[in-house]
Amino acid sequence: MFPHKHCAPMLALWYAHTWAADHFYTTPRLILSSAEPESGKTRVLEVAQHFTKAPEMTMSGSAAALVRMVAAGPITILLDEVDTIFTVGGSGNEDVRGMLNGGYKRTNTIPKCKGDTATGITVDRLPTFAPTALAGLVGCMPPTITTRAITIHLRKRRHDQHVESYKEKRVKREAEPIRDALDTWITSIGEQLGDAEPVMPPGVADRAEEAWEPLLAIADAAGGHWPDTARQAAVFFVQQARSQPISTGVQLLADLRALFTQNNTDRMATTEILHALCSNEESPWGELNNGRPMDARRLSKELSRYHIGPTSFDSGGKTLKGYVTYPNTTQAGLADAWGRYLPPMTDDN
Repeated sequence: MFPHKHCAPMLALWYAHTWAADHFYTTPRLILSSAEPESGKTRVLEVAQHFTKAPEMTMSGSAAALVRMVAAGPITILLDEVDTIFTVGGSGNEDVRGMLNGGYKRTNTIPKCKGDTATGITVDRLPTFAPTALAGLVGCMPPTITTRAITIHLRKRRHDQHVESYKEKRVKREAEPIRDALDTWITSIGEQLGDAEPVMPPGVADRAEEAWEPLLAIADAAGGHWPDTARQAAVFFVQQARSQPISTGVQLLADLRALFTQNNTDRMATTEILHALCSNEESPWGELNNGRPMDARRLSKELSRYHIGPTSFDSGGKTLKGYVTYPNTTQAGLADAWGRYLPPMTDDN
């Protein structure tokens, strides 16, 4: 079930944008996730078939097949059971991940060689740009896709909540005039949409701005309540996405910031940090290494990508080795990474 009021208008705008995707530079991925099966993800995709342009509902599929489908398009990819493609943590199937990442922007292509050395080898540049919705269980979506997406976390309905049965023939019949009207309207204003530069609400910037620009352009063209409704939805979804760490590294940075803030210090020994992190029952650090707690080697490896490394410092007359918030000649300091990869501190965090 939809968890909040912003889901339905966002979906309506996303469906509409598939009819004008060629006029936009980006096409935001739509992610439908849930903690458990039977939470409505597939049903949303089934409904989407009746309102999106050239829908292609599929499960699994190789990157080569998906690219060929897009090249023969235009199509809207409705990809179900994504947890069978990517493993927990979003790993595996790098070719599919790369194709979905690249297809977010209109100018991206995948080069494919054809021919042989006897007749000559040429290169086909196959387009990857296509509106794409992905449905799967929480934890299976690669972070590189989620940062290009608008995500709905669906919930299983309670036993006392009843919904009307889905009848495909009836839904198709009722949706057809709406679909035709949407096609006609979007086609008539396509050039206008492509030239639009919608004003973004506060907090919607960078990649989030890219993702929401097509939807806000359509909302502005629709008029009425849509400009305000769409911007309220944009702010909500962007804030929700920022509240969820998108990678293990970002979650580690967030937990370290909370730890250093709680202790009101600019330096902590590695042993002290590991004890605090692994004692937190709400964090993954106690069972990170195949069921074993995070150790100093893994901590150093995770932080090294942010130009942070263990360093020696003085504490109460003793020389300890650990991590500091300030830079020195060997590393950038935790505060630098917090400022780059985490949202600003508030009373809530």
